[in-house]
Amino acid sequence: MSQPSQKKLKVAVVQHSNSADIEHNVNKTIQGVREAAAEGAKLIVLQELHRSLYFCQTEQTDLFDLAETIPGPSTEQFGALAKELNVVLVLSLFEKRAVGIYHNTAVVIECDGTIAGKYRKMHIPDDPGFYEKFYFTPGDMGFEPIETSVGTLGVLVCWDQWFPEAARLMAMAGADILIYPTAIGWDTRDDEDEQHRQLDAWVISQRGHAVANGLPVISCNRVGQEPDPSGQSEGILFWGNSFIAGPQGEILAHAGAEDDQILTVDVSLSRSEDVRRIWPFMRDRRIDHYSDLTKIYRK
Repeated sequence: MSQPSQKKLKVAVVQHSNSADIEHNVNKTIQGVREAAAEGAKLIVLQELHRSLYFCQTEQTDLFDLAETIPGPSTEQFGALAKELNVVLVLSLFEKRAVGIYHNTAVVIECDGTIAGKYRKMHIPDDPGFYEKFYFTPGDMGFEPIETSVGTLGVLVCWDQWFPEAARLMAMAGADILIYPTAIGWDTRDDEDEQHRQLDAWVISQRGHAVANGLPVISCNRVGQEPDPSGQSEGILFWGNSFIAGPQGEILAHAGAEDDQILTVDVSLSRSEDVRRIWPFMRDRRIDHYSDLTKIYRK
């Protein structure tokens, strides 16, 4: 089999715990970005809602004050950082679009400090401890990859990672990499076996998107215990385990479950073509029989 020329990209994720002190969190993130850049990373992915605690454990109207415009303070601050370090950054922000309209939005900052594009989270959960429908309007920008100097990025957000349709649509639109800023963890009342099942399912699902689409996957999660402000539970123990996988789902780098950690690894963007040649799933799709996918349920 002929080999296309290898195009390598050093990528990184910044996994860390958060506190109620936003300035502290931002400084920790910035330090992580600097360390990743010092290791040679040119694409650096941050975890979901990295400025604050994961505030969706309860429904409180005053927490909408955490939201900001895009462009806004964070894109300005991290834009300057991206330009200084000559890196592409993937941010995850609580966006205030208009009065009463807020989104969970990923923003890609180009290495010159400008906004390359953004993605508004499409799938919004509403489960105990994850009351996101109270805060976030579902995205209306579709599944469109973002063109950057390091490649075409298929950026999705957390709950999107369970939906094969989202990954496939990004791949069909020309994404070179699938990227998932994430905030997911355990309910501490679950027993150890259930916790293992949930974590395994999370990793398997995203590795499956890599395999099904022949693309690398970058998943960045947070770590640490964050209390439930209502006191109705012990809060969420975010399970970390950020990872980077290749286009056959192979693990290239994998973080632990408890500690702040920066992962950096070289990813081959050209190997996706090799994989798609031997596993031509795109070629063999039967789109003439997939119309029922637009239905909620077939019965």
